[in-house]
Amino acid sequence: MAEEKETVQKANPSRREFLKTTTVAAAGFMIVPRFVLGGKGYTAPSDKLLVAGCGAGGKGQSDIANFYKSGKAEIAYLCDVDDRQAAKTRAKFPKAKYYKDWREMYDKESKNFDAVSVSTPDHNHAIIAYHAMQLGKHVYVQKPLTHDIWEARMLTEAAKKYKVVTQMGNQGSSNDGTRLMSEWYDAGLIGDVHTVYCWTNRPVWPQGIKWPAPEPNIPKELDWDLWLGTAPKKDYVNKLVPFNWRGWWDYGTGSLGDMGCHLVEAPFRVLGIQYAKDVQASVGSVYVDSFEEGHFPESCPPSSHITLTFPKTEKTKGDVTLHWMDGGIEPERPDELLANEDFGGEQGNGTLFIGTKGKMYASTYSDAATLLPTALTKDAKAPQKWARVPGGADGHYAQWVEGCIAGYGKTELSSSFDKAGPLTEALLMANLAVRGHELKGGRIKLLWDNKAMKVTNFDDVNQYVKRQYRQGWELKA
Repeated sequence: MAEEKETVQKANPSRREFLKTTTVAAAGFMIVPRFVLGGKGYTAPSDKLLVAGCGAGGKGQSDIANFYKSGKAEIAYLCDVDDRQAAKTRAKFPKAKYYKDWREMYDKESKNFDAVSVSTPDHNHAIIAYHAMQLGKHVYVQKPLTHDIWEARMLTEAAKKYKVVTQMGNQGSSNDGTRLMSEWYDAGLIGDVHTVYCWTNRPVWPQGIKWPAPEPNIPKELDWDLWLGTAPKKDYVNKLVPFNWRGWWDYGTGSLGDMGCHLVEAPFRVLGIQYAKDVQASVGSVYVDSFEEGHFPESCPPSSHITLTFPKTEKTKGDVTLHWMDGGIEPERPDELLANEDFGGEQGNGTLFIGTKGKMYASTYSDAATLLPTALTKDAKAPQKWARVPGGADGHYAQWVEGCIAGYGKTELSSSFDKAGPLTEALLMANLAVRGHELKGGRIKLLWDNKAMKVTNFDDVNQYVKRQYRQGWELKA
């Protein structure tokens, strides 16, 4: 046990050895994938991408399985802080060496894999992905890309600096629907879009609640300190792991972080929007007794309606107003829908575009793209401008694998960080309005300076643009 503790301590990202690694990388000498070393057209000797999976349970389990399903990837290493969550993936890939600490895996094995998949709670996305990129590794990171706005900007810039192939895990961005709606819009079928509604039935986990009482018995399979990672040191509580962390600001980013990257991706593609210029929010209240409102600032609210304004783009005639609704709040049914027609392909989630000549909508992963009235969809004609991704959402994983094998800059990916970064920033900026509502005790409009990455009229929320990291887990550009 003493030897194990010494190994983990040496793997701390703030230690001398890791700084030496990053210094060498910054000087231009870094470990790079074998196919890059081999030159143009060269792939690894096995013709397979060697993947290290950080986060092997939950979404990580399905991500890793899909990389392998591409037929062009080998799962070389697995890493998870919770042996219970990793069990099924370890059983499926018994040859993959297993680690609990990603830092130790990077130190010992970085010469032996080409790419890293990150599927951990949001608060640890950036540190795991950034250090992988410093080592010259391609990265696939689950949505949202990061926990903080500053982290999203940093990862976007790092992808260019280290010339690695990147993809965020919003697989709907590879679906036909987002491309089809873009073609409909470019063909002028709904005129100029000025308003968009995105909505979700999330959260489907507890939010707007008091922080639970500590639980003294930490499961033996879980390394709680490693799970906390960059987050503040706290005592273990029940039911936070493996899923309910999404509703707590220290770890998750609420419904926006969970579903925003799926539902808002289509407006970004179709309309060419990127950075919002202002945002405001109203949030659901929680009452703990008659006329006694509860305030639980550590927890995301049970519901919210957020309004973002995006500046005019080359594809719009003016500003675009985007409404985000969660907690079961939905926009009014369009008049063009017949009384018994369903609103959206999947109940509880959708995106609606309102233009000067018509409307269109889609469901969770831009599925069921539909013109309104729905009878128009069947006969809609628009030139195909965008190549389809083989397999759609299922092909999102293979697209990244093949992009990694081809090398940096050789292929276009659906959600490379130059696309995923601005999308994530906009969603996290919207969360500033949610948190500002609690701090201000009411609703105001936050004015956003994108270049400076700060709110200009309410400084209190800027503490959430770049949070304080736990000592020993700092992330430095």
